[in-house]
Amino acid sequence: MLDETASGVFTIACTPFLPDGTLDEGSIDRMVDFYVEKGATGLTILGMMGEAGKLTAEESVTVVRRVCARTDLPVVVGVSAPGFAAITALAREAMEAGAAGVMVAPPGSLRTDDQILGYYRTVAEMLGDIPWVLQDFPLVTNVQIAPKVIDRIVAECPRCVMLKHEDWPGLEKISALRRTSAAGGRRISILTGNGGLFLPEEMARGADGAMTGFAYPEMMAAIVRLWHAGETERMHATFAAYLPLVRYESQPGLGLAIRKHTLAKRGAIAHPALRKPGPALSQETVAEIEALIARQEARLAELG
Repeated sequence: MLDETASGVFTIACTPFLPDGTLDEGSIDRMVDFYVEKGATGLTILGMMGEAGKLTAEESVTVVRRVCARTDLPVVVGVSAPGFAAITALAREAMEAGAAGVMVAPPGSLRTDDQILGYYRTVAEMLGDIPWVLQDFPLVTNVQIAPKVIDRIVAECPRCVMLKHEDWPGLEKISALRRTSAAGGRRISILTGNGGLFLPEEMARGADGAMTGFAYPEMMAAIVRLWHAGETERMHATFAAYLPLVRYESQPGLGLAIRKHTLAKRGAIAHPALRKPGPALSQETVAEIEALIARQEARLAELG
């Protein structure tokens, strides 16, 4: 079961599709094996970048069961939905399939601190003993959750064991939350997103690792490992080798297509297909990705 000590790299997994848009179950297996091989300490499925909103309820359960059957790593399942009935139904299915916990993002209708706190109190009530992750991604949800509100959720909801931190800018938020725990508040795991774009700084601020889907999970695993080993110069040099591609993959609206192209190129999935609606990459974009990958490989070779 997921708990407050979770750390490392919980890779946000994509959902593989065949070119006709149907679920590619075979690629789920090879994708899980790829993430494990590249250093993931956990997996997060059915997140926003997993095209969860494009799946039927039956397909969502199929993905959960297939992933959980393939790995012994802890699996976090995104269960965000407009209503609590759908959230609790998928959460129960996920836990029965062997998931370690679930993740819930706030609906975009929440505007005040009291509304946010009330929503997550209800989440805690509905989920009961299921451990859950608070997904804080205001750039997508348009819900701004202040540190003081997260502190209250953590204090009042003991089964909230992790923050999926994806605010931007958000480094000060991490520092504020860690000050609370240092002063005696309950310390929960903080794993960060945004494609790893700020991971070295986030580790320095008190994050426990990453929960994001950059197509090179070994980069994030290396950053976490080198930080804990005190090898900060090598950490920054390693990060710099990957940074141009991290930046390119971070383009709003196009990032998932870029990520899936790279994952297919690396053999993690059979096809780079997105389920419609979704953008297609132009020849020019593909050429730019290939050039970035080639330069990245050259920089890594120099590092040795």
